[in-house]
Amino acid sequence: MANLVYKRVSTNQQSTARQNLVLDEAGIEDPVVFEDPGTSSRLHPLQRPKFRALLDYARPGDTVHISEMFRLVRGTGHILDVLDVLHRDQVALRIHDGAFSAMDLTARHPRTGELLSTVKFMVQTLAAAGELQRDLQRELTYDGLRAAEAKGSKGGRRPAVAADKTDTVRTAYLEGRSIAALARDHGVSRGAIRTAVADLMPDHTTIEQEDIPAPELPITLDMPGKVADFLRASDLEPAERAALDQGVTVRRGQGYSLRITAVPGVHRQLLARCQPLDGGQGVPTVPAQRKARREYANRVNTPGE
Repeated sequence: MANLVYKRVSTNQQSTARQNLVLDEAGIEDPVVFEDPGTSSRLHPLQRPKFRALLDYARPGDTVHISEMFRLVRGTGHILDVLDVLHRDQVALRIHDGAFSAMDLTARHPRTGELLSTVKFMVQTLAAAGELQRDLQRELTYDGLRAAEAKGSKGGRRPAVAADKTDTVRTAYLEGRSIAALARDHGVSRGAIRTAVADLMPDHTTIEQEDIPAPELPITLDMPGKVADFLRASDLEPAERAALDQGVTVRRGQGYSLRITAVPGVHRQLLARCQPLDGGQGVPTVPAQRKARREYANRVNTPGE
């Protein structure tokens, strides 16, 4: 009987140190470890590469070990889906810390074989409490952003040239100081200096660039939360990742949307990245995710309508 250990972190910057501590203290013998790095908790566990690999590896009588429940699932529906699969495959689940650690989540009625009603009630209650806590946190974050905007504060990346240095840079440029020298003086890129003095640059700069296509202007689109969850767990380009990270969460009933401001090209790239949500190529199709992707596709392909 094998001991299968599952670990997960939401971003590549996070560490599994706490999970390792809890699991090491549990004294698991001969663990076989599966780890999903940089994987959003909103992505259904049955769609995570390493958890799928764990299920393929598991045999009847094996036990899955995790440090805390939220490393595997968060939403109530996800928990029940996973328990059904584990029961079908005759695989036990052992949680070593948190509210679920004292429960046998795979306990079934001896005659009907169904999940015990007491277990189901506790799972749904604890999961609902966790969802409520996260919803309140998101609402407080959104309210804080709105309050900051009302005071004139803008989100996003700060200018590379600090506001209190801009006048100094512009004066030095007008006095003949080169862009390269100013970049060295202030420890920033030449592009940052050009941005600070753009309106002061000679007219021939504009003439030289007449043949260059005009840059795309950013547009703001609402990305369904299910699409955002999938993309956060995907391998993205820096511009795509930055667009997601700077998005503003907007509550939508029981779900949410991510309000993203980016050039149309980035929106098109993100839309292409979430093509697997339409199903095919061995990826299980989740109707709600497919519907969410199509909603985002309509917004990308018909902006402003």
